[in-house]
Amino acid sequence: MSASGSYGRGAAILSAGIGITGLVTYTYFSLASHVLPEDEYGHISLLWSAVFVVVSVLYRPVEQLLSRTIAERDARGIHGNEHLRVAARIQLGLGLLFAVLALVERDPLQDDLFGGSSTLYWILIVAVLAYAASYFARGYLAGHHHFALYGGLVLLEATSRCMFALAVAVGIATGESAVALGMAAAPIVSLAVVPWLLARRLAPPAAPPPPRADSEPQFTLAHGAGFAAAVLLIMLCEQAFLNAGPLLVKATEGAGGAALAGFTFNALLIARAPLQLFQSVQTSILPHLTRMHTAGDSEPFRRSINVTLAAIGVFSAGVALAMVVAGPALMDLFFGGDFDYSRGGLALIAVGMGLYLAAATLNQAALARERAGTACACWGLAAGAFVAFLLAADWDDRVEQVEVGFTAAALVLATMLYALYRQPQR
Repeated sequence: MSASGSYGRGAAILSAGIGITGLVTYTYFSLASHVLPEDEYGHISLLWSAVFVVVSVLYRPVEQLLSRTIAERDARGIHGNEHLRVAARIQLGLGLLFAVLALVERDPLQDDLFGGSSTLYWILIVAVLAYAASYFARGYLAGHHHFALYGGLVLLEATSRCMFALAVAVGIATGESAVALGMAAAPIVSLAVVPWLLARRLAPPAAPPPPRADSEPQFTLAHGAGFAAAVLLIMLCEQAFLNAGPLLVKATEGAGGAALAGFTFNALLIARAPLQLFQSVQTSILPHLTRMHTAGDSEPFRRSINVTLAAIGVFSAGVALAMVVAGPALMDLFFGGDFDYSRGGLALIAVGMGLYLAAATLNQAALARERAGTACACWGLAAGAFVAFLLAADWDDRVEQVEVGFTAAALVLATMLYALYRQPQR
């Protein structure tokens, strides 16, 4: 099968699996919003934000490292498992670092973020540590183009998490703790794909290409850590885009902050939900682009990026139109509550979502072309400007402030990464 055919088939498989996953995740929050009081739902949204800030910042760099490295080594005809050992050491070190910091900072986390709930605090600890193994498996599966297993992993994760909210909705369990337990169980259940992974004995193709003259004899810790550090900073900036709004609203709005943070979180789900679907493109496009960059195929490289950007443009325009026509009614249907959703604000978030997805695509191109450091600088400038805007601007409507800031920062980021993409390929 051709490289483009493999990429298209892999993206299609993942799009189906992760598309369903996105709907299941949306259902989880919809159920939680209906069965919990506003303050408790605010705690659930903050726990979700905290978990995925940490796991995305700490563990997705290793997922991306494995995905890119496996693809590059296959293209160069390099064999051996040193890259797996290096990635495992990095992942283990990051997990231990989180555990130590979370235990040291238990009081601020438990009291300030979760309103004194020790249950939510320990769910945070268990969930984050369990995701270390889940993200390692994702990177391994993506690098080897085993996208059906990857899709099964994320679908198991979302479905098992949703079962806990459903249990509360039908009366089997009660309270925010029962809903939150799904976040700790999900990454553990997702590892049920590992027996299939072992049974298939994932290995290089039967007739791998001969080693190239420029092949690297060894994948070192310094090599892997440098790439992972740059991606870690990118992930930190990414989470600032997606989570700084609700977290800063919670921190600055006093007694009603948790409920308003939940409302802000709901509005940003217009950007978050497509991002979960877009993981299928991100997961499949990085090894695909890496192989083409390694082979020197610049024209197919650019064609893949341009086609993806065009699809994002069409999709985001459709979502923006839907928000203009029926956005407030849809949000009230899904989430209820006493807040009024702005039609213009929801459409603005949809536009920002499109710009952000475009930036994420261009970021994968930069990683494939070994420009992680420059891409990291672009992310840092845009995310820093977004956070500074939220802290400095004196707006009466805090949700509107988040909507405007998110879209403007996404435009800045997409512009900078597009300029990097247009530079000649090395």
